[in-house]
Amino acid sequence: MSDQSLGQGELLAPSASPRRELRPRSSKSSKRWQAVVVTGLVFCALVSVFTTIGIIVMLVVESWGFFADDQIEIWKFLTGTKWTVGQTQGELSYGIWPLLSGTLRITGIAMMIALPMGLISAIYLSEYASKRIRSLLKPTLEILAGIPTVVLGFFAVKFITPYMLEPLGDFKTFNATSAGIAVGILCIPLVTSLAEDALQAVPNRLREGGYGLGATRLEVTLKVVVPAALSGIISAFLLALARAIGETMVVALAAGSTPTLTLDPRMPSQTMTGFIVETFKSESVVPGTLSYFSIYAVAAVLFLITFGITLIGQIIRMKYREVYD
Repeated sequence: MSDQSLGQGELLAPSASPRRELRPRSSKSSKRWQAVVVTGLVFCALVSVFTTIGIIVMLVVESWGFFADDQIEIWKFLTGTKWTVGQTQGELSYGIWPLLSGTLRITGIAMMIALPMGLISAIYLSEYASKRIRSLLKPTLEILAGIPTVVLGFFAVKFITPYMLEPLGDFKTFNATSAGIAVGILCIPLVTSLAEDALQAVPNRLREGGYGLGATRLEVTLKVVVPAALSGIISAFLLALARAIGETMVVALAAGSTPTLTLDPRMPSQTMTGFIVETFKSESVVPGTLSYFSIYAVAAVLFLITFGITLIGQIIRMKYREVYD
């Protein structure tokens, strides 16, 4: 009886749970679709490459019109301390340091605000905040990142300068400090988001190992998690630095339009991007003139600075990158 039942079981087993054969899709339609996808990816990559090449070619060609002028010397352009290009009165001076000084001054103030506040916010969201608090703070940061820069420029002029700075000292209506604070506010969400992603990428076993050794949460955060995510944090800092250097509308509205070579943050400051905006919107600038070509000369210097920062960021990221299995 048992043998008969066993035989029946063996006969019924295949019909009770039939196996389906998995056949690989090797049809011509799937191959064509794969070719279309690969072609689209290559096309997008080539568009990015050729766009970058086009920008470089445009800057080189147009800047050559500035440096080819008999009045311009490259050495004086790079080392001069007075900038009067575009002004109708006075002697022609084309030293870029007043514009570069204003850019670095405002960027320095912005980084003094954005880097510590952004990193502290990222550490709190990653290591301390509960899920409910994160669900409230993350959308708030996204809203802050979505505020138009022109609104932040008006905020600097109408609120930061009269209500925060003027009670502290003799601040001009347009000054580097208010512009730097506004640019710093603009960069906080960028630093926070990228630094938090870097902290979240650290494996939990490193945290658990620190707790297993008796370390507190603060010690684990500062001595284990942050060093493990250092490459990502530095990349976030450098990206925010490049973002601050290239900011246009905030500095055009809040910093002023006077190139000054000074360390006093209460004085007006014109940045390289501010000069480009002011010159482009001026009706007196005619294509083919020295003032017109000066726009591209300043833009070329700005491009080289941001490109250098990006290159340094890539080198640091590759050098200090931590790879976890």
